[in-house]
Amino acid sequence: MKKYILTFIIGVITCSIQQVSAQEVNNRKEEKEFRLPGKLTIGGYGEAVFTREFYSDNVYRYSQPGKYKDDPSHGKFDIPHAVINIGYDFGKGWSMGTEIEFEHGGTGTAYEKEYEESGEWEQEVEKGGEVELEQFWLQKSFSRALNIRVGHIVVPVGGLNNAHEPLNFFTVYRPEGEYTILPSTWHQTGISLWGRLKDWRYEIQFLPGLNAMHFTRDGWIHKGAMTTLEFEVANKYASMIRIDNYSIKGLRMGISGYYGHSIDNALTRDANGKASQLKGAVAIGTFDFTYNDHNWIVRGNFDYGHVGDAVNIYNLPGRQTKTSPYSKDHVGKNALAYGIEAGYDIFSQINSLASNHKKLYVFGRYEYYDSYIPNLNSQPEYPYTDRSRIVGGLNFYPIPQIAVKGEYSYRILKSQYNNEPSISLGIVYQGFFTR
Repeated sequence: MKKYILTFIIGVITCSIQQVSAQEVNNRKEEKEFRLPGKLTIGGYGEAVFTREFYSDNVYRYSQPGKYKDDPSHGKFDIPHAVINIGYDFGKGWSMGTEIEFEHGGTGTAYEKEYEESGEWEQEVEKGGEVELEQFWLQKSFSRALNIRVGHIVVPVGGLNNAHEPLNFFTVYRPEGEYTILPSTWHQTGISLWGRLKDWRYEIQFLPGLNAMHFTRDGWIHKGAMTTLEFEVANKYASMIRIDNYSIKGLRMGISGYYGHSIDNALTRDANGKASQLKGAVAIGTFDFTYNDHNWIVRGNFDYGHVGDAVNIYNLPGRQTKTSPYSKDHVGKNALAYGIEAGYDIFSQINSLASNHKKLYVFGRYEYYDSYIPNLNSQPEYPYTDRSRIVGGLNFYPIPQIAVKGEYSYRILKSQYNNEPSISLGIVYQGFFTR
């Protein structure tokens, strides 16, 4: 089945894709509710990558770093994401949008090594497996300034969730810091109110709360929006706000905030239990920007978050049983991620290449993140979660909607651990197949 799916996707890319730049793709995503009645839109994006990692992949490499210092390198091929978007404008302000994502070529189940459980193999079965419906919404547009969207929607907290398509970052994989601590792509069923007023864009969302049972040491709230059920539990609720400004030519700046409760947001509630007395309040604040002008692209982000009652999450009923599907980790009370990347198009200085829309960006990226900042009075320390990453590489665009990426990455950990270098190559696309 996977063979036929991938063959179909490659055929569509090869035969049908239009010459649409990444910036135009984003503009068309945002403005599609203003199309003519009856307009069908089909698009998508995808990535195929290869990585060689020059460090140990043993599950004990952080608890016994000296033992695994000289382990051999290892490599992998992967298809992180292959996505099909379908949209339709019914007319009179009504439109719909869907996004179906195939992650890692998956079909619903996968085996994973659980690092927090001494490397035990587990078969993961998620809602829809690794074929996910990431968006499915209906929208009523009253004007550019006022639109209401209801259904399964992207939650644009942070720069990555706001622009998660592969032409919106230079690295082969999604930026590591934000991807580690936040759900990505963060999508939930809820209600969104959004619009554009001159140089300002706003969005407000009402959502189900996250599930603290899925919070982890290595990923903070990354798995908090996941559900293994046929529905999202909504005992607790959350809200999100995002504001972007476009006043300066070539520059977009955005802030976002999130607040919601996460404890006692799982199936079956015990009104007399400990969980009913706790909130697990999740509060997140972010800033991100993109500058794209004068042959430069510069992007940056800063994300900081706090989880209330983090100490108590570890001992919530159900987290420590042998048959539990939930995490057994301690959860940090705070998490942090920030990064900046910059690339220059050297083909812009060669007229014959620039006139044919070919680009070659030489880029560098630095990021820092920590998924587990504990309460030192009552939680153990795990210093390996505190890390930096330096990346350098190239992005070659033979046509505006396809990029070939190459990078060298060096992940820097605390002095008692081994640093983690790697090289990665990838080819990505992002575009519309219809106009």
